[in-house]
Amino acid sequence: MPASPAADLTTTLAVNLLDASSLLTAFGALGIAVVMFAETGLLIGFFLPGDSLLFTAGLLARSGAHSGPHLDLAQVLAASAAGALTGAQVGYVLGRRGGRALLTRSRSRKLHEGAERAEELLGRYGHARAIVLARFVPVVRTVLNPLAGALGVAPRTFTLWQVTGGVVWTVGLVLAGYGLGSAVPDVDRYLLPIVGAVVVLSLLPVALELLRSRGRRRAVTPETSPAPAPNARQEP
Repeated sequence: MPASPAADLTTTLAVNLLDASSLLTAFGALGIAVVMFAETGLLIGFFLPGDSLLFTAGLLARSGAHSGPHLDLAQVLAASAAGALTGAQVGYVLGRRGGRALLTRSRSRKLHEGAERAEELLGRYGHARAIVLARFVPVVRTVLNPLAGALGVAPRTFTLWQVTGGVVWTVGLVLAGYGLGSAVPDVDRYLLPIVGAVVVLSLLPVALELLRSRGRRRAVTPETSPAPAPNARQEP
């Protein structure tokens, strides 16, 4: 007996936004574009599973029988790149117009930490390298785009390098999932561990950067030592 429209609506509303498989099952390639846009263009999308979504979409785009929805590889590549590139450009424009007010209004500690790392990337590596590298760091790729606009990065520079980084990030992860799924038989059995490994690897740059930042702060902060006791006044 076919499911009723009400049941379909309930299933859609019950989708887990933090689970890549759930998103792909509910929305398909369109969901990829929406998630990419929200994660890279809107500050509220910093928690979305960008890396695992792209990798899982590549796995589900391979030919042959497998669990979960079957996705078309061309559609997945087009949707992921379009969402990521459009989202980054929108975030940049919002940053130019709204400035740092977009970040200061947020009470999320992760967003503020991401803004600090994004600004550090811009200062250490320069605009071009920082814009590309930020694509591979969760949260940082969300806040760097409006931050670049607020800091006055030239529109041509930002557009060139966000397109470069966005294409490499989206196409690379999708093709990595597609290649693994095509090379490993019955890869569906290991889907959860694989996605978990992708999430851990995507968070690794954040952890390394935090450790480096703490090390630099300790090196800059002077060690405090107890003040020397005053010399006793000698009696003549």
